[in-house]
Amino acid sequence: MYRTRTCGDLRLADEGLVVTLAGWVQRTRKMGGMTFVDIRDRYGITQLVFNQEVDAALCEQANKLGREFVIQAMGTVRERSSKNARIPTGDIELIVSELNVLNAALTPPFTIEEETDGGDDLRMKYRYLDLRRAAVRKNLELRHRMAFEVRRYLDEQGFLEVETPVLVNSTPEGARDFVVPSRMNPGQFYALPQSPQTLKQLLMVSGFDRYFQIVKCFRDEDLRADRQPEFTQIDCEMSFVEQEDVLNMFEGMAKHLFKVIRGIEFKEPFTRMTWQDAMRQYGSDKPDLRFGMKFVELMDILKGHGFSVFDNAAYIGGICAEGAASYTRKQLDVLTEFVKRPQIGAKGLVYARVEADGNVKSSVDKFYSQEVLQEMRNAFGAKPGDLILILSGDDAMKTRKQLCELRLEMGNQLGLRDKDTFACLWVIDFPLFEWNEEDQRFYAMHHPFTSPNPDDIPLLDTDPGAVRANAYDMVINGVEVGGGSIRIHDSQLQDKMFKLLGFTEERAQEQFGFLMNAFKYGAPPHGGLAYGLDRFVSLFAGLDSIRDCIAFPKNNSGRDVMLDAPGVLDPAQLDELNLIVGSKK
Repeated sequence: MYRTRTCGDLRLADEGLVVTLAGWVQRTRKMGGMTFVDIRDRYGITQLVFNQEVDAALCEQANKLGREFVIQAMGTVRERSSKNARIPTGDIELIVSELNVLNAALTPPFTIEEETDGGDDLRMKYRYLDLRRAAVRKNLELRHRMAFEVRRYLDEQGFLEVETPVLVNSTPEGARDFVVPSRMNPGQFYALPQSPQTLKQLLMVSGFDRYFQIVKCFRDEDLRADRQPEFTQIDCEMSFVEQEDVLNMFEGMAKHLFKVIRGIEFKEPFTRMTWQDAMRQYGSDKPDLRFGMKFVELMDILKGHGFSVFDNAAYIGGICAEGAASYTRKQLDVLTEFVKRPQIGAKGLVYARVEADGNVKSSVDKFYSQEVLQEMRNAFGAKPGDLILILSGDDAMKTRKQLCELRLEMGNQLGLRDKDTFACLWVIDFPLFEWNEEDQRFYAMHHPFTSPNPDDIPLLDTDPGAVRANAYDMVINGVEVGGGSIRIHDSQLQDKMFKLLGFTEERAQEQFGFLMNAFKYGAPPHGGLAYGLDRFVSLFAGLDSIRDCIAFPKNNSGRDVMLDAPGVLDPAQLDELNLIVGSKK
């Protein structure tokens, strides 16, 4: 055997044992006639000791070791005289009697340490080296544990894990598909699944009443911190359920993960909030509830006093930042520039401080009496030392979203978004449709199979925009970690949904005929949910990007810089696939 123990499991109780270790050289140090080598594997680090006086040839061999050499060392475990409390093996060392170099190594392009000198691009190019770093490896170990616990929980709840195809048909209604040409069917293409949505519904029709799958999904969309072109879902579906059954089941799963992985026990039910309330109070359908600063609408108080910006606004709203009245003019100017950034788009910012004596001093004092400012202060419940920040605009929803960005920025600046604090909630009662001005038509806010709220079905004929969906999202710390809905299981209702979305009967049959035909053979009421495994892991690990918990991620341009993919195909391959590649004119 190349090793009898790992580099992370020797302790004082093992003193005197003769063992063999194998791993990579982390670092070497020479002190007098002694050479110390740290050997590392996935499990930890152990210090190896070589003594010039005891075995000069062996010590000389150790002196020639470079960083990341793969070595094997045999020796005796001994208590260290100078202990290292920072590592679990810090009480012992290995007095080496035999050393074998299994593989020499080039000097790595960056230091393989907790804090590395490698930039993102360099570390992604040499990701196989980056994965040797304990900080990165811990993220993948956490991912493994979470996936294991998900399977354990769902198995105990009677779910079956069923794999679904990766080569499916294209469904242009959602994000862009990744497409795959078919050699055996010239001119035709598969698509990679954006999710197994229709397939899991077919499993419900098949009688598999509880399905799950930890599955790769693919979306060809612009990337950011919480997006990758390929990502992993915990995909689940249940038959003979209503919304309450699904929420209880998967709230239970989230609580199980928090308890087992993070040691956090939620005894109370998760908060529930309607989509309307989330947008009105926080300007977001995924509000971060770790801190307050709930929106206060000020139209009744601040409109009609001669300040034209407010007098002409369709919406005036603000937040109260506790204890932030000490902000300097410079800090307030920086906040103003923040909200005026193109990606936020506000035209300006009005602020008001509550002074120690209770008076309110505002950037628009000349337009408002102290009496009106006190009325505004009372609307916030603001105390001396608090800072009120106000935005206005001619589009209420747009201005709320701008105010949301300001709220999150203040949460960051005031240290209110602690990564070890978790606020979980369900957002429910989403709109079923969203109107697209450019196309002059409705689109499904989730997907075409989402069931309308039973109470709102009559509105499908009279006011589709007012119909609520039987849909729900799980939000943790302002991140949407999962979402789902009760599905339509009635063929006639599904037909009506397709018509409202602008599908002709032929197009609906062409794209979804297999599902609609299946429903004719007896579809049970069903619904489900998909959690984003990458997002869940990144939250538990305290990461800012899901990229850091994926073994081999893509960069922001969707490229794998390690594999240099995507790449150009050989002309012979293109011929075989009946493809001609040209540039757009």
